[in-house]
Amino acid sequence: MEPKVNLIPIHIMGKQYMVPDVLTVMKAMEYAGYQLTRGCGCRGGICGACGIAYRLPNSYKIEVGLACQAMVQPDMYLAVLPFYPNKRGVHDVENLGANVDTFKALYPEVFKCVSCNTCTKSCPMSIEVMDYINAAMRGDVRQAAELSFDCVMCGLCTSRCPAEISHANVAILARRLYGSQVVPRAEHLAKQVKQVKTGKFKEGLAKLKSADLTSLKELYKAREAEPDNAPDEWAPKSNDYL
Repeated sequence: MEPKVNLIPIHIMGKQYMVPDVLTVMKAMEYAGYQLTRGCGCRGGICGACGIAYRLPNSYKIEVGLACQAMVQPDMYLAVLPFYPNKRGVHDVENLGANVDTFKALYPEVFKCVSCNTCTKSCPMSIEVMDYINAAMRGDVRQAAELSFDCVMCGLCTSRCPAEISHANVAILARRLYGSQVVPRAEHLAKQVKQVKTGKFKEGLAKLKSADLTSLKELYKAREAEPDNAPDEWAPKSNDYL
């Protein structure tokens, strides 16, 4: 005997549908007949493309989340937010300083932050959003970049912020500044790029392109692989297998 499906009412963009109570909002929308061409992407909580806002019965609060993560609840009223309009400060990262003045110039609203922590509570990735905004206010590019690393650009933090900060774009700026001006350049990467430009790997690539599937599988098995316990500075010593 097949298990009984328990249907519950939800309201999508103002219209009621009966859907199984074990579905995510995204799957419930598809169950209801929606063909999602926008507002869906990875379906695994990584791309940030499926933001939603919703209310539950007997609650005055507006909740936010990702449709691929949030589970349906009886009588929830929801709206899809496939893109949240964040302010974007146009810049050339090569001409910026990795300091607080850059954040002041491009995102002055950051300094209206009242440390309410609503942004952190709204984040589907459990990022300490307020902490990286505070780091940006101090000009601590490294901490702002590291704390915001898992941001998926959904914009849900901005949707709840009383200062209307574009947190996600502040985070991207911090990571660009960190990567271009703070992190030391990897010497082995520069060496590898030079080898590519001088054509060291052309012959090997030509062999790979002409190899049959069996040969490719054998090459893959025999490749020089990074060990599971490799330190951060580990890098391949050779590409002779090409």
